[in-house]
Amino acid sequence: MTLAPPTATDRTTPWHGHASADELAHWSAIAREVADALAVDVVERDRANSLPVAPVQLLRDSGLANLLVPADLGGAGAHWETAFAVTRIIARVDASIAQILGYSWLNQACAVFYGADDATTAAWLRRSAEANWVWSDSFNPVSPDLSLVADGAGYRLNGRKAFATGAAVADVVIAGAVAEGGERDGQFLVFAVETTRDGIRHVGDWDNIGYRASASGGIQYTDVPIGTDDLVGVDLGEPFSTVVTPGVQLLFGNVYLGIAQGALAQAREITRARRNSWFLSGVERYADDPVTHRVFGELVARTAAVEALADRLDQAYDAAVALGFATTEDDRAELEVAVAALKVVSTEVGLEVANRVFEVTGASSTTTATGLDLHWRNIRTHSLHDPVDYKRIEVGAHFLNGTVQPVSLYT
Repeated sequence: MTLAPPTATDRTTPWHGHASADELAHWSAIAREVADALAVDVVERDRANSLPVAPVQLLRDSGLANLLVPADLGGAGAHWETAFAVTRIIARVDASIAQILGYSWLNQACAVFYGADDATTAAWLRRSAEANWVWSDSFNPVSPDLSLVADGAGYRLNGRKAFATGAAVADVVIAGAVAEGGERDGQFLVFAVETTRDGIRHVGDWDNIGYRASASGGIQYTDVPIGTDDLVGVDLGEPFSTVVTPGVQLLFGNVYLGIAQGALAQAREITRARRNSWFLSGVERYADDPVTHRVFGELVARTAAVEALADRLDQAYDAAVALGFATTEDDRAELEVAVAALKVVSTEVGLEVANRVFEVTGASSTTTATGLDLHWRNIRTHSLHDPVDYKRIEVGAHFLNGTVQPVSLYT
């Protein structure tokens, strides 16, 4: 496998154009079917805090695992706008599984963002489609760096990463480390290995109040052999490879929006089913109470505003990735700041909606069996992993001074 540094002249991108109405309708319908299936036991699975083996298999069976793989390589050949729409629909019911699916696409896409050449990229995507892989990662930048030390013709991987979402139920985990020794000495190598390889241990230490079905425990590598066939590419830090991070942030924005929409939908059903009314309201049903109307009206309007911004940026991401290795630092910065703005408002609105729906659903909606609290617990848990105040600062500094934050796995 040749891993020569990619250039704008010898690399292309498999993503072009925008999603058609037919494409969006087809995959949105499939996403709704998946969401309906997940809804049957989402509360029980959350309570059990068990690995989501069956839900992830549902993703494979539905065809969603290969949504973004080009048709000539065995996939569905869909667009990122469609992918983000799908995650939003699933997140209305189960944000944990929406997160695993979105991560799978973005980690699979590393074969494009970091691939050494078109042949290497095509080989990875074809293998993924043929085996119907679900991907995961262990790139968490807060954890200590992994160690990748030369061992004969290959390397040995050691270390531990926290928050390896989906790794325990995925087929492939992607990671990266600076090579120590060997012909790749000093290069940051990106590689992918099957999650069952000898030396890989899924720690199983995820027991938080939200995202309980996301399999977000840690992953331990102990002398894991990494060979040439495992290599995806070399991270050279050029602008196109870093476009994956705004994609991750855009995924989060869509998941948070989906959580808000799901909380509203469930609250609507509960409120319409409520008997009687508050004795001072002057109406017979809670659903006819002007106070109830005002709360819903406020939350629905704010959610609709976030949806409009997310729709625009989902389309913009297709245009961004179509630039491929012609992407400039300015292109990347423009995308980063725009997505950061979505992250701010989707976090704020998602938290507000998931919290305030209880004002109109009443005390009975706090029963464990109802599961209305799942929306709030999910967004509260996940949003704390990337403090939104720094996104506000990022947007504000750019607006005032044109400042762009350093490129990282969070910006």
